[in-house]
Amino acid sequence: MNSFDVVIIGGGPIGIACGLEAQKNNLTYLILEKGPIVNSLYNYPINMQFFSSSEKLEIDNIPFISNEAKPKRNEALEYYRRIVTSNNLTINLFEKVTSIEKVKSEFTVVSNKNSYNAKNVIIATGFYDIPKKLHVLGENLAKVSHYYKDPHFYAGQKLAIIGASNSAVDAALECYRKGAEVTMIVRGKQIGERVKYWVRPDIINRIKENSISIFYNSEVKEIQENKIIISTEEGVTAVENDFVLALTGYQPNFSFLEKIGIKLSNDENKIPTYNQNTMETNVENLYLAGVICGGMETHKWFIENSRIHAKMIVKDILDTNLN
Repeated sequence: MNSFDVVIIGGGPIGIACGLEAQKNNLTYLILEKGPIVNSLYNYPINMQFFSSSEKLEIDNIPFISNEAKPKRNEALEYYRRIVTSNNLTINLFEKVTSIEKVKSEFTVVSNKNSYNAKNVIIATGFYDIPKKLHVLGENLAKVSHYYKDPHFYAGQKLAIIGASNSAVDAALECYRKGAEVTMIVRGKQIGERVKYWVRPDIINRIKENSISIFYNSEVKEIQENKIIISTEEGVTAVENDFVLALTGYQPNFSFLEKIGIKLSNDENKIPTYNQNTMETNVENLYLAGVICGGMETHKWFIENSRIHAKMIVKDILDTNLN
């Protein structure tokens, strides 16, 4: 059957929560995920530890037991995978949605493998797929990556890390401790204030003792095969370099939202239009769930404060859209 009450785009924690809620309320549903289960979490750094405690990452009141108060990536993968398999959720993996069109009162959702009809669509795709680019010469070199995975790869290498957020700080500390020669390039005057409180003193102390080099109030001007050109307060300087991690953040797929007809705010934050009580967008029967609701303000929504979206959406579907 290719016709559903609800099609959910995105198989991350919030997409899974929406699937659970639909299932509990006897709605026919399908989750479409372009990668493995919780694809974004799978692509997080191997040793990543969450800022939130395990109970705040729980969905549908299913207990999340972790070795420490704040779980690590591998524990989260296990938790969400078990939820999907134990509840026999209807989810198609490695199936990327390419378009969504609405004709009269029904949506046609087209993927790289199939097409589906749906009375309602929930978009829970997060924001981890499109990195914010530097737009500098050399950014497309093979030595440059916008994603960090494993510190072992950079052992014995001269590594430049661009950014001062949690991901940049974690990468700097891990790679330094695996033997990389780490240089950080930071646009601001200090390490980000939102960096995990138990990690921030560590990076500050490593910088103070010169274990990790840093350029504050600086920007990358060019990336070359064996060096990186940096504009600093003292002028332009060149630093020998083997690899670059440009961890400058990520953004939602705004063009995808706009093609569906979702209106975005006119300012730089590009916040999608939606009803805060129901999560329905300006397109009737089309909903948003999770961090995608924040547009460029990607720090505002997390798993812990957007879990409730699933219940809000399914309640609205039951109250209005299926009557």
